[in-house]
Amino acid sequence: IDQLYYDTIRNLCDIYIRQYDITNANKFIGFALQIAYKSEDNNKLFECLDKQGELKRFESDYEGALLDHYKSLETKLKICKSEGLKISESYLNIGNIYSDQGKYDDAICMYEKSLKINISTLGNNHPTISVTFNNMGNVYCNQAKYDDAICMHEKSQKIILSTLGNNHPSMATTYLNMGNVYFHQGKFDDAICMYEKSFQVSLLTPDINRRDIATTYQNMGVVYFHQGKYDDAVCMYKKSLQINLPIFGNDPTIATTYGEMGLVYSDQGKYDDALYMHEKSLKIILSTLGNNHPTIATVYSNIATVYSDQGKYDDAICTYKKSFKIQLAILGDNHPNLATTYSRMASVYRDQGKYDDSICLHEKSLKINLSTHGSNHSSIATTYHNMGVVYCDQGKYDDAVCMYEKSLEIILSILDNNHPAIATIYNKIGVVYGKQGKYDNAICMHEKSLKINLSILDNNHPGIAATYYNMGLVFTHQGKYDDAIYMLEKSLKINLSILGNNHPIIANTYSNIASVYFLQGKYDDAVRIHEKSLKVSLSTFDSNHPSIATEYGNIGSVYCHQGKYDDAVCMFKKALKINLSTLDNNPETANTYHNIASVYCQQGKYDDAICMHKKSLKINLSILGNNHPKIAMTYQNMIKIYCDQGKYDEALCAYEKSLKIHLSILGNNNHPDITTTYNNMATVYYHQGKYDDAICMLEKSRKIKLSTLGYNHPTTATTYQNMGVVYDSQGKHNEALCMYEKSLKIRSSTPDNNHADIATTYNNIAGLYYSQGKHDDAICMLDKAFQIILSALGNDNPAVATVYSNMALAYAYQGKYDNAACMMKKAFKIVLSAHGNNHLTIATVCNNMGTIYFRQCKYDDAICMYKKSLKINLSIFGNNHPDIAITYNNLGNIYDQQG
Repeated sequence: IDQLYYDTIRNLCDIYIRQYDITNANKFIGFALQIAYKSEDNNKLFECLDKQGELKRFESDYEGALLDHYKSLETKLKICKSEGLKISESYLNIGNIYSDQGKYDDAICMYEKSLKINISTLGNNHPTISVTFNNMGNVYCNQAKYDDAICMHEKSQKIILSTLGNNHPSMATTYLNMGNVYFHQGKFDDAICMYEKSFQVSLLTPDINRRDIATTYQNMGVVYFHQGKYDDAVCMYKKSLQINLPIFGNDPTIATTYGEMGLVYSDQGKYDDALYMHEKSLKIILSTLGNNHPTIATVYSNIATVYSDQGKYDDAICTYKKSFKIQLAILGDNHPNLATTYSRMASVYRDQGKYDDSICLHEKSLKINLSTHGSNHSSIATTYHNMGVVYCDQGKYDDAVCMYEKSLEIILSILDNNHPAIATIYNKIGVVYGKQGKYDNAICMHEKSLKINLSILDNNHPGIAATYYNMGLVFTHQGKYDDAIYMLEKSLKINLSILGNNHPIIANTYSNIASVYFLQGKYDDAVRIHEKSLKVSLSTFDSNHPSIATEYGNIGSVYCHQGKYDDAVCMFKKALKINLSTLDNNPETANTYHNIASVYCQQGKYDDAICMHKKSLKINLSILGNNHPKIAMTYQNMIKIYCDQGKYDEALCAYEKSLKIHLSILGNNNHPDITTTYNNMATVYYHQGKYDDAICMLEKSRKIKLSTLGYNHPTTATTYQNMGVVYDSQGKHNEALCMYEKSLKIRSSTPDNNHADIATTYNNIAGLYYSQGKHDDAICMLDKAFQIILSALGNDNPAVATVYSNMALAYAYQGKYDNAACMMKKAFKIVLSAHGNNHLTIATVCNNMGTIYFRQCKYDDAICMYKKSLKINLSIFGNNHPDIAITYNNLGNIYDQQG
């Protein structure tokens, strides 16, 4: 009777386990244990301890499970031979728990003990041995020892074939495990092949709606997901659910499938759908496994990732901490899962611009992974890779490359040369080289990445799109705008086919295409494409997402260059409002202050501009430290303003700070970014009348550009143009004309020879002819400039006003005063509508009108204009600026003529 009661209780326990009713299962195994202890039956005792250990493992109580299995082992050793199969079973159980804990060496040790007993007892060719080989293969896969893993699974396969035949369910399991290894190796086609073999074997069993078929579908879904075949992935997950839902209902496996679907939706930018799936997964796990299971932690982690993608960084960190708390309580402080959570939290801190916090968490992740996996595991490579991304954002490019190369060395040692992970690292190194101005090296890296991805992935994979995108960015920096557009549009085409119209990646690609149009001077096209990007972002994110702010800022920058300053400030303030509400002390907030400063500078509000730059500088210094390119760029922008204010000492101080940063970061004198500093310094010297020093700076800039960007780069043309301006001011008209013509030749060689910068060159040549008294030639050049600017920028752009003003002066010197006055009034009307009454440009136009009236002997009108000019200049520059002296001189000339 006691034996019958015991057997009934054990059977009830097994039924509850199959139903995932762990509470009742624990209750009945407790009853069975009481019987075992009471009867002092060691056979019953170790059976119950093993079953209780199995339940605790299911609940992720790994220490409790180990304790039960070791007690069971101790009991077995009292009544069995040390080489008996029951002892082997205990070693296997203990090995499984060590594997769950990430203690892979301990797991292998236990499996080897189990294997040794089984081989000595059963021989080399028993199905039980195949199970141990399979388990060892799974551990080796987790250790990234993929060749060893395949070797173990092939040993298992050989035994099953010889003992159970091709069509046994164990063969399906082995195929499944081999597919998992191939998947981790990036051999996606081989993985799918193995999964299909597993599927075919499973179909031959009487009940085709078995869990192993559903598992195969799910694994195939994971492969398709990593191949960027999102629709195929969702199809596989739905097939898995179709099998599992009617049979298992609220099973944790169902929750896993919902979680995998959530990951797909997240990658597709369908964040609401992703959260819905993860919440369904969470509900099932909570009801079946309770509040404190590692799977709960995984779901929280997935939800946090969606929050991060949505820009809800505080919610993301909060949810990651929930995950971390569960993992810490169950797994201890040295488990690989904790390392993963540290890494994910670090990514959020990076997005928030908290780079030191990000590096700190990556280092914690690295420490755990090194202690559990050793120095040559894929997780170590991933951590080095992630640290490289942060260092790149910090402008620590050498450190970034060092991290990427460490990651690459590990990946190359454990994977084939053709793995997607290797392509990703080449891509990242290419990005760093691009930021360092090593454009040829950057393209080389991106081409390596592209070659790998094209050989293993479909042409329509997100990884290939990412490489085209990065190459487009490099071409943009090189001034190869048509090549840039070509690459960005290839990237866009792929992503549109995979992700649809409304994904953040689509918005980002539109934004970069618009940026190229902006650099080409195609401002209307730039605004149109930026508005597309904004529309996508607004449909994808909350209205308060940082990406929305970025796009407002981009549109504002175009408006600024179009002279639509009020519209620009409106856009920048929208961006600032979002940044302050979501990011606080973030580089994006600093960038918005910088953009507002640019508008104030154009409006002649120099004190306001300096105030904005200082706010930007304060934020960036607190985040990035003293030695980041963005700090140098802020100093660069302040140089221009100080020059316009005539504060040359302050400009010189800012120049020295900027140059020091660039030289310390870039390590040599030959980086394109250093040319900006030399150019700005030339501007200071030019305004000080130190023309030889200005030419010296521009020569340094030219030399670097020729060696890094080539003769035909737009910025090389700009340098020639600036040199022409200096020579012109020195009265060296031939040298000036030579420089202008070199600039014009470069600009005209580009497909877009209707660029506003070409108009600037024509305008400068006109000024030179004007100085030489060649007024007809000057008018001809100004007319060319006028036609280009009019077609590029429209009637109301301040650049059109500049041409009108210059044409007015040329007519005046020809004695055509009525024509001159007509041109100047047109200029005045445009400038007044663009800038208001108190802008430096208004002062210039008033001064020029005063000159025309003076030549017409309309002295009272001239005095009126000069005084208007003087009033504006005094309000902007104060009493001690050269332009003030010029106006006083002009007034003195009139008074002299009036006697």
